[in-house]
Amino acid sequence: MNFVFEEELKKLPGKPGVYIMRDAHDTILYVGKAINLRSRVRSYFRENIGRGPMIDKMVTLIARFEYIVTDSELEALVLENNLIKEHSPKYNTLLKDDKTYPYIKVTIGEEFPRIIFSREMKKDKSKYFGPFTSAAAVKDTIDLLNKLYNLRTCNRNLPKDIGKERPCLNYHIKQCPGPCQGFVDKEQYRQQIAGAMEFLNGNYGPIQKELEEKMMQASENMEFEEAAKYRDLLNSVKQVSQKQKITDSDLEDKDVLALYHDEDEAVVQVFFIRGGKLIGREHYYMTRVSGEKKPQILEEFIKQFYAGTPFIPRELVLQYEIVDHELIEQWLTQKRGSRVYIKVPKIGTKEKLVELAAQNAKLILSQDKEKLKREEGRTIGAVKEIADLLGLESVERMEAFDISNISGFENVGSMVVYEKGKPKKSDYRKFRIKTVSGPDDYACMREVLTRRFRHGMEEGRELAEQNVDAVYGSFTKFPDLLLMDGGRGQVNIALSVLEELHINIPVCGMVKDDNHRTRGLYFNNVELPIDTRSEGFKLITRIQDEAHRFAIEYHRSLRSKDQVKSVLDDIPGVGPARRKALMRHFKSLEEIRNAEVEQLLEIPEMNPRVAEEIYRFFHGNES
Repeated sequence: MNFVFEEELKKLPGKPGVYIMRDAHDTILYVGKAINLRSRVRSYFRENIGRGPMIDKMVTLIARFEYIVTDSELEALVLENNLIKEHSPKYNTLLKDDKTYPYIKVTIGEEFPRIIFSREMKKDKSKYFGPFTSAAAVKDTIDLLNKLYNLRTCNRNLPKDIGKERPCLNYHIKQCPGPCQGFVDKEQYRQQIAGAMEFLNGNYGPIQKELEEKMMQASENMEFEEAAKYRDLLNSVKQVSQKQKITDSDLEDKDVLALYHDEDEAVVQVFFIRGGKLIGREHYYMTRVSGEKKPQILEEFIKQFYAGTPFIPRELVLQYEIVDHELIEQWLTQKRGSRVYIKVPKIGTKEKLVELAAQNAKLILSQDKEKLKREEGRTIGAVKEIADLLGLESVERMEAFDISNISGFENVGSMVVYEKGKPKKSDYRKFRIKTVSGPDDYACMREVLTRRFRHGMEEGRELAEQNVDAVYGSFTKFPDLLLMDGGRGQVNIALSVLEELHINIPVCGMVKDDNHRTRGLYFNNVELPIDTRSEGFKLITRIQDEAHRFAIEYHRSLRSKDQVKSVLDDIPGVGPARRKALMRHFKSLEEIRNAEVEQLLEIPEMNPRVAEEIYRFFHGNES
């Protein structure tokens, strides 16, 4: 379709909506919202007006645009969020994390409520506390509340199921009053739930006082085990109360947001304050921020983060003023169901909290940059060491192979793939050897490599005929370096296979010492020593271990079945009875592979159709 920009720009309506920029391949480059589509979209095609290098580059790639008209700017904001989340456009600033946070749910809609763990907050009759940042801490708190207030943990439908089943173990160990048997009054039970909810609201005083009294009473009665139980519960309560830091006297729910911006990445730090207490903090990465101003990054974070979280606090305390302040306030108010305020404090406690959040964001980004630098040394740096040692210009993808025997005549092969020094597990492959019986590793390796590269060549030809780009992650993508688990013998097998198929790929052997540890690399008929302290050596060792692990894992999956499965079981029509008959008659897999259809039909259990399938399996699938 011919897209004439001048004509299409004239058609733009002066209404609110969302616009979508696409490239020549129809890939979405950017999604944006506008209060006036005509003026906003046209602005992209004027002379450079200081939009930043990233957007300027994006404009040069636009082949066409489309738009969706909405009734209001608020609707446009919601639609923009949904489209960004669905398509992750290349030139939109994106929130990297997609986390769900735990809540403590009190099922007050039930006659005998429970306190349970939840990852979502629904509009039901339950009461929710959170969100919290640590699932482990939430589970510990729930366990503590169930012990403190003697609450049920089962999911029985009460009072409907009262008396239908015997009480569970918790009743017998005195950790549940037995509402499932009608042993506790409903009002008495609800008083216990009310106490637990007071605890969750931060009122720890009553339970601390009660536990101290019970501990002292048990001690006076010389019931020391009981006293120790109350002491342990009291210590647990004190630990929980100490973790809750008072941060504000207004007792409102609020989130404090600040960021630190680097060249191409930003970290947003959020402090979660509930009921005036800091219950946790979390950081989030924003990518594609090059050329973006800090208030814009913060605004994009707010739109993407609060579009996905079920809890909206009453107040957002921000580091910077954002452009769509009123619109986002309106949107959040609509989501929460009551008024939400966005504030940028200049003095006082809230300003100090914002400053603390900003310092945390800076610290996280600097620490992660150091971590990334170390990780690059272990991966990309290690690959460069290997390439330099072998005299290769560059290496990105490496493939390693391993052969193992299973129960006599069974053999398997494994292929692991590393790209830029990291395992690419989606490209790992397993091979069940079809043509070799007995422990002949060289013959098995020849079959595995032949099948791997022939498959890739055939797949590439099919895609070329269909005029389709090679599928990323398929056999079509060949390695820059082939790693063989062994020395000269394995390398020569690989080189001979590649020569037969007219493929030019460097092949390197991972040579081991007498203790089965890598000692060097065999390349171009020379064994090259490698520094065992180097990152390159460590990467080679990891690849070698991974190839072996993957093969062993395959072995275990086969052995976990009722019996070790034979390659014959992959042939249509061959079940356990015919497999046994074949092995009795021919004695080895090699003889079965070499048998003609007439010879196969000599077996009483065989019929012509299955005999043809067996012959075709071995002679028509050599690649």
